[in-house]
Amino acid sequence: MTKFPNPKPIKAGETTFAVYEADGDPDRKRPPVLLVHGWPEIAYSWKNQLGPLAEAGFRVIAFDLKGFGYSDAPKDPSLYDAKTITDEFCGLLDALEIDKAIFCGHDWGGSLIWSMAQLHPERVAGAIGLCTPLRRRAPVEPISILRKRFGDIHYFVQFQTPNVPEALFATDVERFVKLMFRRPVARDKWAALVPDIFDVPGRFKNASEPSDGGMIISPEDAQVYIDAYRHSGFHGGINLYRNVDENWRYMANRDEMVRVPSLWVGAELDLFLPPETASDLDELVPDLEKHLIPDCGHWVTWEKPNEVNNIMIDWLNRRFST
Repeated sequence: MTKFPNPKPIKAGETTFAVYEADGDPDRKRPPVLLVHGWPEIAYSWKNQLGPLAEAGFRVIAFDLKGFGYSDAPKDPSLYDAKTITDEFCGLLDALEIDKAIFCGHDWGGSLIWSMAQLHPERVAGAIGLCTPLRRRAPVEPISILRKRFGDIHYFVQFQTPNVPEALFATDVERFVKLMFRRPVARDKWAALVPDIFDVPGRFKNASEPSDGGMIISPEDAQVYIDAYRHSGFHGGINLYRNVDENWRYMANRDEMVRVPSLWVGAELDLFLPPETASDLDELVPDLEKHLIPDCGHWVTWEKPNEVNNIMIDWLNRRFST
């Protein structure tokens, strides 16, 4: 396995990003692949993808999102809306002297790469969503829908409260990481877990001590996350959730279609982003290929790295041949 590269500081606009690169295309024959992580992840979440994608002949760039890892982490929630973040993605491309890139995202990163393809299509050569589908704009504010469906315990709802969730998780970063990166449960057990499974702060406070045995990542990999969150704090990631309704408002009367070549990879056992939520994805993304990884939960890049890599590399080679 290729060693994860050391970060390089790259300034884009007002933000300096920690960027990790593996260059398998020194002649620049193909668009580079930018890997965008989710929450509560960091660029290191692409540890198992960076090397194989570079070996397949691509320039591959992962980076800590603003507010995560070793990138700048301003506390102002207004700096974390989709427009501001995708504008900064354009600035990052400029700083790296890239015209267009293939954007690949997981979880929140998936949401952001679809926004990038909607708002800045001229900078996007292709889009890859891992687990996260593009959804039609909701008829009302998304937080109100979640509150009505699951009550105030849903973590999206709880994360709207200023300062509280990030302060809570910071009290025991190791416990937080061990609680989050767990192996998936069978689908026939989902009904018994909902809605309590969505009470992330409550589980952090009240659940029994999480064991190393149920984790999807090794203790050594977990330590990388622990160190990163001790450095950055939790406010950056939680600020993404504080902009869910703002992002919804911004997309009013805007074109939701994504017209670049696109790939979506779902996971059969992903309770947080079940594959059936991608049922109407084809209507919004006409040039789309879909795959489903069986017996796999939300953390696809860790649980089934070979399957993810094979699907991505096959699609990339067919759609972006030299």
